[in-house]
Amino acid sequence: MDLSTAHRVPLSWLAEHGGESIRLRALRELAPPGQAGLEALEAAVAQSKTALSIIKKQKDTGIWGGNLLGVTPSVRDGIKDTGTIAQYRRLVQLGYPRTGRAFKLADRLLFRLLSKDEDPGLLFEHQKLGKDTPLAAEWLRDLNREAATCALAESGYHEDPRIRGSAHKIASAVSAFLRSPLSENPYQRHGKATILHPEAHPPTWYSLAMIAALPNLQRERAGFTERLGQYLSSPASKRAYTVQVGRKGLKPTMVLLGDPIETDSRGNAKDIPLALLAIELLARIGAAGASPSAQKVLSRLCSECDDNGVWHPKKLTAAPKATHPASYICYPLHPDLKSPDGRIADVTFRLALIAKLMGRPLEYS
Repeated sequence: MDLSTAHRVPLSWLAEHGGESIRLRALRELAPPGQAGLEALEAAVAQSKTALSIIKKQKDTGIWGGNLLGVTPSVRDGIKDTGTIAQYRRLVQLGYPRTGRAFKLADRLLFRLLSKDEDPGLLFEHQKLGKDTPLAAEWLRDLNREAATCALAESGYHEDPRIRGSAHKIASAVSAFLRSPLSENPYQRHGKATILHPEAHPPTWYSLAMIAALPNLQRERAGFTERLGQYLSSPASKRAYTVQVGRKGLKPTMVLLGDPIETDSRGNAKDIPLALLAIELLARIGAAGASPSAQKVLSRLCSECDDNGVWHPKKLTAAPKATHPASYICYPLHPDLKSPDGRIADVTFRLALIAKLMGRPLEYS
């Protein structure tokens, strides 16, 4: 894709057809500076059905769903509803006001997770698993800290020393993995099963999003950020494996072992919402231009946009389907995916945002 080619941003179309969150974010992140109406749109998002449906499920303790990391219900893992990290990050993506009570309640818990508090209750859905061994409990606490750091970084705590300290610790662990032989072969046999090597600390959707949200960390660790981009642009292994924690093998849903974007030879993404999330995060760390799969998907999707920049693929009868839990936080932003406009609004907005993040010139319609 030629980055010097201007991308058409359909501001008027998004303002008319985008729903509260897309209208707010288009005005805030895509429009030229000095736009009026932000406060009214923030109030509309706060009262939207999408935001209110999330807020009403939060407990006074700041917890959603009685768990921390769950996205989809799972009898095996004891997950009955979407958990705290995913709901918190979704509110951020929706543009819910940062001063809202939902954030204030959850912030207390998330900052507590960054501390060295070893209260077993802070393992939430993994309390029983954390009793297996001290190493299992330590691994689970590290995972929870990574998710909490990601959420708080995305919500705007860029300069908080607790976030910076935790973020650099996470980045150091991922950097050590990328420099080690484990980055080429991160597996180990465990009986008849293949597991992630216990000493491997590959990037995850959490750590990638955390780094993408912290420009200062990227500048301070430019070499690491470049290596991370290269790693996530390399073909991902298709080998099946689990993450062994104590006596239980966990699904590696959020682990990234290479390029997370799956495409066919024509550049059609298997999971468009996930592909756009990955491309946006890569763009935020300056790596989208070096990813062959990202370029394929962008070229395909942009070729399906009309002259105003609205995504209009032929024979679209339903909205793109999200199959991976990582994209829950950002898709859909439009409240109705069954309407003709709802099927295309999210992709239209996300393509314009990615174009801006990649430094392409913008033209407005």
